[in-house]
Amino acid sequence: MSNKRTLNDFFPLSLSTPLAKRSRSSPPPSAATDPPIPGRAFARPSADEEGDSDLTLAITLSLQESGFVAPSTPPAEKPEEQPVPSTHLSYPHSIPAFPRSLELALEGIPAKPSTALKPPEGSPESHRADLDAHYYRPLIPRATSLAVFTFLRRELPFYRVNYDIKRGPNITRINTPRYTTVFGVDDTCVWRPAAESSSPSFHSQQIFTKCGTGNVVSPSAFERPPRPIPDCLLTLKAHVERVTQETYNFILVNYYANGNDSISYHSDDERFLGELPAIASLSLGGVRDFCLKHKDSAKPNSGPDKVKKKPGEDVIKIPLESGDMVMMKGRTQSRWLHALPKRKGDMGSKGRINITFRKAMVKEGTNNYYRYNVGDGPVWRWDEQKKDMVIWRVSA
Repeated sequence: MSNKRTLNDFFPLSLSTPLAKRSRSSPPPSAATDPPIPGRAFARPSADEEGDSDLTLAITLSLQESGFVAPSTPPAEKPEEQPVPSTHLSYPHSIPAFPRSLELALEGIPAKPSTALKPPEGSPESHRADLDAHYYRPLIPRATSLAVFTFLRRELPFYRVNYDIKRGPNITRINTPRYTTVFGVDDTCVWRPAAESSSPSFHSQQIFTKCGTGNVVSPSAFERPPRPIPDCLLTLKAHVERVTQETYNFILVNYYANGNDSISYHSDDERFLGELPAIASLSLGGVRDFCLKHKDSAKPNSGPDKVKKKPGEDVIKIPLESGDMVMMKGRTQSRWLHALPKRKGDMGSKGRINITFRKAMVKEGTNNYYRYNVGDGPVWRWDEQKKDMVIWRVSA
């Protein structure tokens, strides 16, 4: 007996008969009435052909499952429309907005509860009272956060700032051990598009005005021209503000190329941030340890409780993964220190971006952030072929 199957083995004759021979008057040959062609999709039928189309589709799908007809190749997806990039005279180059798909992924992330950070076991009660910090694990899903990391590393301008500090009679040259960039302006000013600009995106006409007066402020009023926050970072800022219920006017971005890039113990307790600043710190890319310790811990056998501890016993250490965020507020900055130490091995082998969201109250904050995060040196950009940061322009 032959094992060869025919069309009639699967369908009654009335269904396998060409559509043109059915009782309904046949329209001119078209994509909706022609016999199925392997690899070709059918055009949408007219209203009076809807029944034939449904039947044809059912037959075609069954034939595909049975191996008689090759599956239709889906139509090529239309290229995603690219949003307008952010531009400004203070930018060294235009900064693209997130692709629409990535922006939608970020907008769709629900707010998640946080976990309170606690001092090490046996810490004095005063240390507990001084710590008001929480972490979100993760704030942004891993896959999405890694896409954000790749985008920002490729598209943002970075700087490797050098500056001098005076320690007693000596002047020390500091080479910042990481790449930095910053956007924003303090609370005394607000960005406004010029009257002739109707675009919601940033353009070279955009200016900033003094809060409460509307008077135009010249960039020369600052040590370095402030830069408006580009659209891609505004998207992240909106999500962080929604989760933390805080508002921010500055975004600082640090890129740690490897385990040798770091930041030593410090606190963000500058007066221009206010008495009880709220700072959110978002991690993207490689895993790195985030460490906190009470300021009394830096002074052995000091403080109101005078508790002796071995080195490291008084440190909170959190391995922050891509998409995790730490929120520090209240007296945390005035009483605690934090750091991102150097790391070797696998933890130090991958690049990492840290984004901090802050609110500077006065002009001194704007001058400080641009002095230490932009400076006067060259602009660095990510080179995909070299897999490294390279000098893109000699001056900022």
